Amino acid sequence: MRRDLPSVAAAQLGLVTRAQALGAGLTEAAVRWSVESGRWVCVQRGVYSTSPGHDDWQSQALAALLRIGLPSALCGPSAGFLWGLVPHPGVDIHVVVPVGRRPETTPGVVVSRSRYAFERTDERAWPHRIGVDHTVFDLAQGQPLDRAVALVAKAVQTRRTTVRNLRSALGQRPNQAHHALLLEVLDDVAAGTESAAERRYTRDVERAHGLPSAVRQAAGAGDTRCDNDYESVRVKVEVDGRLGHAGWANQQRDGRRDRRNAGASWLTVRVYWSDVAVTPCDTALELEAVFRGRGWSGRARRCRRRDCAVRRRVEG
Repeated sequence: MRRDLPSVAAAQLGLVTRAQALGAGLTEAAVRWSVESGRWVCVQRGVYSTSPGHDDWQSQALAALLRIGLPSALCGPSAGFLWGLVPHPGVDIHVVVPVGRRPETTPGVVVSRSRYAFERTDERAWPHRIGVDHTVFDLAQGQPLDRAVALVAKAVQTRRTTVRNLRSALGQRPNQAHHALLLEVLDDVAAGTESAAERRYTRDVERAHGLPSAVRQAAGAGDTRCDNDYESVRVKVEVDGRLGHAGWANQQRDGRRDRRNAGASWLTVRVYWSDVAVTPCDTALELEAVFRGRGWSGRARRCRRRDCAVRRRVEG
């Protein structure tokens, strides 16, 4: 290969295009010989791997981009996988191009067109992909609110972005599903709500039933945090959703923290996904009893649900 072609391949995970090879001075015959001899492997039409055997998903995704050409970017689950927002990229590679482009159909590659493709592409990321903030909302589009909340929380919790950046991106997407609710979610995440279960607890258990307002993610002894601190009654409510409380090691850690808090006269109450998603009204009544037993003089109020347990108590 000509001297500059190896550096091009090194920057592209071992991949080069036919145009790049010819531009570096190779002839059509030299490119054909490289493939026929097995030194190169054709991974997409006009895209070759100069390092046969190196065929991971990221190389396949970059090959799809090189096949389609610029401007283009990975999007949806493909971008989400590279940003660490989803555990798997899915079967197909998802690419977005500007509306004026109509690339040829490529097997295994799903191409969408968007007038925002260029401005939302993070050109600092390689392979090029839609920026993390817009990827969060792309993945959330058409999904239940809980899924959207989990994506927002994960992006912020893992420091891939900030609430401010997400709010700015959401402001550019007036047709985003759950737009108004997502703005509320961002406020809650900024205040410390870190999972869909915690979001439901704050909205459907605490606020909907007029319970005292907790301090979210309050710092505790031994560099620990608590989901909800009710200082006036010395009660800590932990919401064990799917983000952050799974696994034996975490259970042991939480148990040690609960025992330390008990030694300082704090009562720890644990609620789970079904408590906040399926029976939030019953959970509110149970917490009312706990709070009143420790000095709270208020009462839980009925929420808007027709079958609210508090409503049944009042009417019964």
